[in-house]
Amino acid sequence: MITMNHIETIKALGDNTRFKIIELLISHDYCVGALANNLGLTKAAVSQHLKVLRQAGIVWGEKRGYFTHYTVNKEVLKELSELFFELHKQSRVENTTCNKGCHNK
Repeated sequence: MITMNHIETIKALGDNTRFKIIELLISHDYCVGALANNLGLTKAAVSQHLKVLRQAGIVWGEKRGYFTHYTVNKEVLKELSELFFELHKQSRVENTTCNKGCHNK
């Protein structure tokens, strides 16, 4: 069953830049500056995107000296993957038709 948390997580991933951040963080932890360099964005812009991702529970930061390094919460991604898989299993047979309230013309 889809919850409001799922919806917020999906919304957070719906932004192209945030999705690119996730793609980078899947394989390596990065600080804001390194993400900004990789994406060609300002640190402020990356920080705002990370804030949305943190609030959705998709990433978290770990302080290492002066910098905070971010990583992906893979459990959240796994949960979303399982959710979409369940939705896929429930999907309709390809050639079904609507019998109520629809008119073939």
